Amino acid sequence: MSTPHWTAPAGTAGLIFDCDGTLADTMPAHYKAWLALLNRFNIPFPEPRFYAMGGMPTAAIIRVLAAEVGVEVADVDAMVLEKERCFLTHLDAVTRVEPVTAIATAYRGKLPMAVASGGYRDTITRTLDRIAVRDWFDAMVTAEDTARHKPDPDVFLEAARRLGAVAELCVVFEDTDIGLEAARRAGMLGIDVRPWVTR
Repeated sequence: MSTPHWTAPAGTAGLIFDCDGTLADTMPAHYKAWLALLNRFNIPFPEPRFYAMGGMPTAAIIRVLAAEVGVEVADVDAMVLEKERCFLTHLDAVTRVEPVTAIATAYRGKLPMAVASGGYRDTITRTLDRIAVRDWFDAMVTAEDTARHKPDPDVFLEAARRLGAVAELCVVFEDTDIGLEAARRAGMLGIDVRPWVTR
């Protein structure tokens, strides 16, 4: 894993970071939680599909996967809670994605910064606390804060609004195609962190 040399373009008004897979190496822990939940319902979730759906809220993923295999799920909210609880049991395995947090370190106090995630507030808060970066950010936008989610741009537009920054002058750091598409739709420069991350 090499640390990138990244410099904010002139005129950048704010930096917006996804959380899972971008600031925090949470994806293996999330995948374990997904398998623990979905195996009981005989709903398959191959690992490549898991990474492809990164950035979508848990409830949306459950509905899509269940519909694809014709499984009726009676209580999606209960499944969401179970999956998030299971993830939190693996929280001690979560570490920083050092190349990305190095960028946040470099611009902390110099540019407004936000976290914008498709995850749920409690889980994202606890994840940021686990890697000791929560107080670095001026705003946090999570799944509860917008009606539409990635690849729609709403989460990033809301983050820019909370930072008081012009959306088109913000830079987004993401690790999924869905997230990068959301950044593009928001008119923001999207930085794909996957080349910096070893999975």
